[in-house]
Amino acid sequence: MNNMSMAPGQVPIVVLKEGTSETKGNQAQRNNITAAKTIAEIVRTSLGPRGMDKMLVDTLGDVTITNDGATILKEIDVQHPAAKMMVEISKSVDNEVGDGTTSTVVLAGSLLERAEELITKNVHPTVVVDGFKKAAQKAIDTLKDIAMKVDPVDKAFLSKIARTSMASKMVAADSKELADMVVSAVLAVAEKSGDQYKVDVDNIKVEKKAGGGIHDTKFIHGIVLDKEVVHGGMPKRIENAKIALVNAALEIEKTEMSAEIRISDPHQMQQFIDEENRMLKAMVDKIAAAGANVLLCQKGIDDIAQHYLAKAGILAVRRIKESDMYKLSRATGARVINNLDELTANDLGYAKLVEERKVETDKWVFVEECKNPKSVSILVRGGSQRVVDEAERSVHDAIMAVKDVVEYPYVLVGGGAPEALASLKLREWAATLSGREQLAAEKFADGIETIPLALAENAGMDPLDTQAQLRSKSSTGKARYGIDVLNGKVADLAAKDIYEPLAVKEQVINAATEAACMILRIDEVIAASKSKDMPKPGGGHGGGSMGGSDMDM
Repeated sequence: MNNMSMAPGQVPIVVLKEGTSETKGNQAQRNNITAAKTIAEIVRTSLGPRGMDKMLVDTLGDVTITNDGATILKEIDVQHPAAKMMVEISKSVDNEVGDGTTSTVVLAGSLLERAEELITKNVHPTVVVDGFKKAAQKAIDTLKDIAMKVDPVDKAFLSKIARTSMASKMVAADSKELADMVVSAVLAVAEKSGDQYKVDVDNIKVEKKAGGGIHDTKFIHGIVLDKEVVHGGMPKRIENAKIALVNAALEIEKTEMSAEIRISDPHQMQQFIDEENRMLKAMVDKIAAAGANVLLCQKGIDDIAQHYLAKAGILAVRRIKESDMYKLSRATGARVINNLDELTANDLGYAKLVEERKVETDKWVFVEECKNPKSVSILVRGGSQRVVDEAERSVHDAIMAVKDVVEYPYVLVGGGAPEALASLKLREWAATLSGREQLAAEKFADGIETIPLALAENAGMDPLDTQAQLRSKSSTGKARYGIDVLNGKVADLAAKDIYEPLAVKEQVINAATEAACMILRIDEVIAASKSKDMPKPGGGHGGGSMGGSDMDM
């Protein structure tokens, strides 16, 4: 009888597959937090106007030089699952508001660091998570209280937003001209619905070309096509252009099935060629008859059709991207035609000027001063490919920041000022809480304070002195005192015109808190082993034998 009861204990019970690794409790949490903090440390030094850049080299040897948080994290190949979550939040913030990616990751990292201090003192993660969530809500309420409402179409003010966004980038020196272009572009495509404005950023096309300097960047009321005019005999410049947008090939279509034509007489061959030519000429005649003098085609254009187009004095461009066709349609008011038989004068769009110009070694076609400029372009130039790439990213961030204010017209003073005040208010609020939640709220306040301190560290300022000054200045209750990074001191930044969208700050706090809480709630990591002897694809045994192999353990 005894033996019977012993038996189950002697048989090892296999629940997880062989080779599965398990990490539990504090160990698992510590691993995850360390991984997430490592990611935060990578981007921390690139925060703010004095932030450094990262040089990322991929497996093919392509180099990217950037200090845009989202780009850095997208380019490095992150393995650890908790670190991947940090990369995801930076992506989501980038898609949502376009700016503040570095701040989000830095904030999430510092919240985790503070949480780790509590967990080592045996505060349960759930308590920390609840405290953090309440504190985040409180912080956002504080920011909403101190935000300024602005006029969403005030060019001068929007320009300050764009310049603040670019201040931390490589293009800072030229930020004034670039900021004006960005603001003009956003306002050109902004559409009013009710009291609100909507901005579809896809209508702003940012083209880049190495050569010249950043100050050669141009804003174009229209579209830049990175294609050339198809035929040398065509006009290179057309004023008062009437534009046909065609999504059909100007070619003789091949038959669906394989057909053969038997020709017994040389004359028939000539007739065949003449007929093809006549069909192509008929296509061109339709375009000319509609009154078009510019043809922009999404598909190909046959050589013979090109010849007839050139004779008719029509400027033609072929193989244009679908997204560009949509933008051209928005800008010029032309309808995209799928069948040439439908083309009428009403379908044509209008632009003041269509011209082919040389941009460095390439020839590009510019469509300018369109009827309804709801699509515009910014042509970014710079000394080398790397510079242009980074300039393009900076312009993108600035466009997004300006869009955020146009759509949600509240701003805060930048430079860590709002975070400094929010952290002060959180400490006051934490004093009203009791028990362990109070600890969590205080830690959240410390975490939020990391942003101004990281800015200060990157500018070579002393973190402790800065912290003391910030706290004393913030206690006046005005969120104007932040880090004046360029002069290396705590100063009134409203006087320096440093402003950021409230939308970005809200998103940063929300995303960072959610990511930190998600990582804190994990208490066990179960990782499956990578199978060494995977069956060869196409081999006789598929998945069935894999399942079966567990049976004979």
